[in-house]
Amino acid sequence: MRFLAAIALVVCLIPCVSRSAELNLATLTCGRYENEVLPAAATNPIADSINTVMWLFGYSVAKSGGHVMYSEALAPFGFALDNECKSNPGEIMLEALSIVKPETKDPLDLANVECGSFASRHAEFARSDAESANTIMMWLFGFSVASSGSHIFDADSLQSFAAALLAECGKHPQKSLLSTVSTLKIPKAVKASTPAK
Repeated sequence: MRFLAAIALVVCLIPCVSRSAELNLATLTCGRYENEVLPAAATNPIADSINTVMWLFGYSVAKSGGHVMYSEALAPFGFALDNECKSNPGEIMLEALSIVKPETKDPLDLANVECGSFASRHAEFARSDAESANTIMMWLFGFSVASSGSHIFDADSLQSFAAALLAECGKHPQKSLLSTVSTLKIPKAVKASTPAK
């Protein structure tokens, strides 16, 4: 439900209680994702299970060369990733993400969204439904990390990513959201390539 509410933000634009550890998708196995990451996410206020899957979803779309959000695809993507990982616990997450494909119903092309319009709507949305606004930002964060060539998930960098994105949108409101997210300088912690602990 939260994802559908969050998608409404983008539709309008188109006419851990504890600190989380970095996750290196190049070394993270599916078994660890299933047995450690998702259970830990249940208690993380920044990267709960939905936001973790949302980040992976955005990452997967960018990694595949796509630039479209699909309003009905989060749950099927999450279930498909879950099934892939349960079937192949030794598989590396980067491999699993390349296998799982999102459903392509109701595409929302980020190239059609102006950065300034997104920032304005995001501010309104954050006031009325901060949780859903963070969920959309998490998808954009994952997309941006993949676009930068990184494979590190650091949920603690979400706020600095969001601040950088909104600042860039303020400077260049006419620029497309896709272009801005794809070229945004990722906070240093996200670019690090150290293996997850």
